[in-house]
Amino acid sequence: MIESFKQALTTLRANRLRSALGALAIAVAVATQVIVVAALDGVAASAEVTTARAFGSETFLLGQIASPGRVSRRELQDQLLRNQPIRRTDWRFLESVADGLVQYAPNVQTVADVTAGALTYNNAAVSGTTSVLADLRDLAIASGRFLVSQDDRRGAAVAVLGADVAEALFPTSEPLGQGVRIAGRLFEVVGVQVRQGSSGGTSLDRFVWIPLAAWERAFGAPRSLPIFARALPGVSATLAEDRARASLRARRNQAPGEADAFDVLTPDAARGFVANLSRRIGVAAGPISLMALLAAIVVVTNTVLVSVTQRTREIGVRRALGATRTMILREVLAESALTAFIGGLAGLGVALALVAVLAGALDLPVAVAPMTVATSLLASALSGIVAGWYPARRATRLVVVEALRTE
Repeated sequence: MIESFKQALTTLRANRLRSALGALAIAVAVATQVIVVAALDGVAASAEVTTARAFGSETFLLGQIASPGRVSRRELQDQLLRNQPIRRTDWRFLESVADGLVQYAPNVQTVADVTAGALTYNNAAVSGTTSVLADLRDLAIASGRFLVSQDDRRGAAVAVLGADVAEALFPTSEPLGQGVRIAGRLFEVVGVQVRQGSSGGTSLDRFVWIPLAAWERAFGAPRSLPIFARALPGVSATLAEDRARASLRARRNQAPGEADAFDVLTPDAARGFVANLSRRIGVAAGPISLMALLAAIVVVTNTVLVSVTQRTREIGVRRALGATRTMILREVLAESALTAFIGGLAGLGVALALVAVLAGALDLPVAVAPMTVATSLLASALSGIVAGWYPARRATRLVVVEALRTE
């Protein structure tokens, strides 16, 4: 077998251009496969990260309508008729019966302009919440702090700015300690978030966080109060969700079997859109990768077939001198496998470079997994064997006398 690979390597060196064309075809196919798989893995990883930031990896949401985008218009109408608004008293009740299982953080939001001096950030997402939210979600504070319990109790006029808001209002100065106006009221900046990107097409850097009481003074009491919830350490997420559901049903005196008079959005449902998108892309990505690989196999088959044709006399001489059909078969398969493996290595190198560039340019968690590397190299080698099978069989069936007469 070693001798077969040595002979195959000699043949490749003697016909570098032809071998390069076959290797190039495999390289393109392998690069396509690796980039597609890495991109899908990156989308899934990005969904996990952005969901943790925008929603919370183990957090669920209680609301009158918690997820209007994932139900039909008819279902939405039914929910609006059946579900009751969630009030401050409901939130306080949930906290009073949490029994060390669940922690709750209300979070109401509106769109408003935020100003600092002569500068204005239009249509910021101004959220009223409590300090507990920092325990439920990854809010990623770059400088300063998030809200604290004293801010909750006093309804303090303090604000935490998203990265876009901070950069727009304080392009040349430090935001901490400075004032911004929201709905005509002055708030002191106590924290700034790191840049977080977007989730579901919505920027996570346009948020402004203020205490719930301060939000109500500025905008009035909300029609319904969405509440984020999460299991406390050591408590399963399922138990926490069940406890929250049962508590809110009891608050509303709902009978067993009666549909919830509120809505619940879980982390899995929040990631559903991105996950569904990844699955749809994956369905198309498989055939694309397979077609690229099949095209590469055809190219390699043709190059090896040309090699066998050009070496017909050489093969005849070797057969006459005692070379067996098995030896010829191994040499041709080794030539094809080496061509494909070299192409696979080249394609993998290109794919790794492109993935690194894309990860840096798009700021996405895109990387090539070791399993993807191993799979792509194995696929390239197997493709070479498949591509070389027909030319190898043809080489072994040459009639020695006719092969010796070939010019």
